[in-house]
Amino acid sequence: MEDFTLYLGEFVGTALFMVLGLSVCANVSLKKSGMFGSGGIVAACGWGLSMVTIAVIFGPLTGAHVNPAVTVGFWVGSTFPGYLVPGYFLAQFSGAFVGGLIVWILWKDHLDEEPDEGSKLGVFATGPSIANPLRNFLSEAVATFSLMLILLSLSHQQPARGVPMFFVFAGVAGGVMAYGGLTGYAINPARDLMPRLVHALCPIEGKGTSNWRYAWVPILGPIVGGAFAGILYKIMFPK
Repeated sequence: MEDFTLYLGEFVGTALFMVLGLSVCANVSLKKSGMFGSGGIVAACGWGLSMVTIAVIFGPLTGAHVNPAVTVGFWVGSTFPGYLVPGYFLAQFSGAFVGGLIVWILWKDHLDEEPDEGSKLGVFATGPSIANPLRNFLSEAVATFSLMLILLSLSHQQPARGVPMFFVFAGVAGGVMAYGGLTGYAINPARDLMPRLVHALCPIEGKGTSNWRYAWVPILGPIVGGAFAGILYKIMFPK
C-alpha cells in the first residue's frame, strides 16, 4: 500500500506538472492566447514555478521526481531504491499522457485556430532550432546533467527551509534560459514522449506531423545525462 501511494503521487504530480508546464507553452506560442508572444523569460519562469509547485506538494511524499531521467539519476547515485524504478516510470509516463490530454482539452479551440503547425506541436513536444541529431542529443544530455547535479546536491544537504525550492526554480528556469534555444529543453522523456503521443492521437485541425524521427533525442539524451550525473556525483561525494 505504501508503494502504491508513492506511485499515485508520481502519477498525479507528473500529470499536474504537464498541465502547468504545457499550458505555459500554449500561452506564449498560440496566437489566440491572451499571453501570446510573452517570450522566453515567461516560459522559463513558468516552467520553473510549475516545478516548484510540484516539489512543494509532492516532494515530501515521493521526492517529486516527475521525470524518468531524475529517477535514473537518483538510482545511479545510490539515493533511490532500484525496486521502485519501474513503478515510478509507469506512473510518470502515464501521468504525462493524462496531463497532455488535459492540455489538449483545455486548449483545443486555440489549437484548432492556430495557423502554424510548429506552434501546435510545440505545445506538446520539443524540437531543435537547428536539426543535428548528435548535437541535439548532447544538448539534452548536458542540460539534464546540469539539473541533476543540483537535485543530487540538495538530496545530500540540509539547507535552510525554503532554500531547496529556490534552487529547484533556479535549476529549471535557468536551464530553459541556457539551453531552451537549442532543443526546447525537454530534459524529461515522459514530458516529451507522452504529450507528443497526445498530439499524434487527438484531433487537432491542421496539426501536421508529430516529428517522430526526432523523438529519440529527448528520450535518450536526458536518461544519459541523468545517469552520468548520478555516477559522477557518487564518485565526487561518496557516502
